[in-house]
Amino acid sequence: MADQKMKERRRVSLMIMVLIFQVLSASLHGCLAAIGQGQPPRKPTSIHPRAGVRSSVFLPVSGNVYPLGYYSVTIGIGNPPKPFQLDIDTGSDLTWVQCDAPCTGCTLPRDQLYNPSKNNFVDCKDPICLAVNSPNPPQCKNPNEKCCFQVQYADHGSVLGFIVSDTFPLRLVNGTLSKPHLAFGCGHRLQNRGLHPPTPTAGVLGLGKSKASISSQLSSMGVTKNVFGHCLGDNRGFLLFGADFVPKSGMTWTRMLQSSSDKHYSSGPAELLFGGKPTGIKGVNVIFDTGSTYTYLNLKVYETVLNLIRKDLSGKQLHDVKDKALPICWKGTKPFKSMRDARNYFSTFALSFTGSSNVQLQLPPENYLIVTEQGNVCLGILNGAEAGLGTTNVIGDISLQGKLVIYDNENQMIGWANADCNRKFGSF
Repeated sequence: MADQKMKERRRVSLMIMVLIFQVLSASLHGCLAAIGQGQPPRKPTSIHPRAGVRSSVFLPVSGNVYPLGYYSVTIGIGNPPKPFQLDIDTGSDLTWVQCDAPCTGCTLPRDQLYNPSKNNFVDCKDPICLAVNSPNPPQCKNPNEKCCFQVQYADHGSVLGFIVSDTFPLRLVNGTLSKPHLAFGCGHRLQNRGLHPPTPTAGVLGLGKSKASISSQLSSMGVTKNVFGHCLGDNRGFLLFGADFVPKSGMTWTRMLQSSSDKHYSSGPAELLFGGKPTGIKGVNVIFDTGSTYTYLNLKVYETVLNLIRKDLSGKQLHDVKDKALPICWKGTKPFKSMRDARNYFSTFALSFTGSSNVQLQLPPENYLIVTEQGNVCLGILNGAEAGLGTTNVIGDISLQGKLVIYDNENQMIGWANADCNRKFGSF
């Protein structure tokens, strides 16, 4: 059972908190010792809007839900740029890479780590340092003190390091090459961040709502609007920054929840439907999190979903089976080769957002099931209580596949539409 739990996800990446200086002083002393206190001050990173022509950026995505368990993009950092493969994560704000500081717990060879120069370090009083640590501003004891960070994730993993700033060369759709100087985390102490098996990613691309996220920084510098989207396919997809890619029609939109205590992309409340019929479950608030492979529901909703599926399977030729991939699996009369073979046994779930008229997020079988190497079909909806999420409901990669999802931070809206995410980017 312990081995199964270790493999079943492989991760829930919702960022719980970013703490600096005053809370984790012992660990942060290690961060300060690693980077020193006597480096020359770096020019402050402005997070205020700058003049410029806003365009958009398109980045190819690779990965899948099973068996890899993650989606990533490759981004160049520095001058000349060095490529880093980053896990795309709407559930956390701060982008970070494994850093040669030196590094404890890093999973990549040393020559693949980010190696900062002296003028890359961000000072404690820099506005971006305040943004990273909001609402707990760092207590700067001297002008040259470096900006440290610690991110803790819901899967109990953590990353400790310092904030740096460097060039991110990006080819815009208008044909120009933009070289914004963006702030990100240089992680030199990683704990419990290794997946099973470990991923080749160098870190995380933080796409959350705060001013520290990549989308917010690009917007503040006038490169793109604070709008981004993703389309996750079977083995590839794409990530979009800017408003040029937003379809003018065909999208379903719902408003983001606005809460001072919730910095995630939340939407709700919603009513849960199964096979087009009400289930009695209402008031479901969900978080859209590309950093989570699977979907996690609170205990009450999870048990309802499981009972509905089992009742729906009554009389069908599927039987419970143990599979190392996930806790709940079924086998047929012969091994399944793909979801195409298995989908007819299962019905469609939907989240009907009660705050908007006729707004539904449809979850057909391929958005909550996987077919394993053993030819079994397994439930990609997990018990959030067992993952330490309490009452939080997380919509993970499995339920976002085959959809163009747009996060419009300018208008505080989330939209989605069915799309072929496996093909090269084109019109919708």
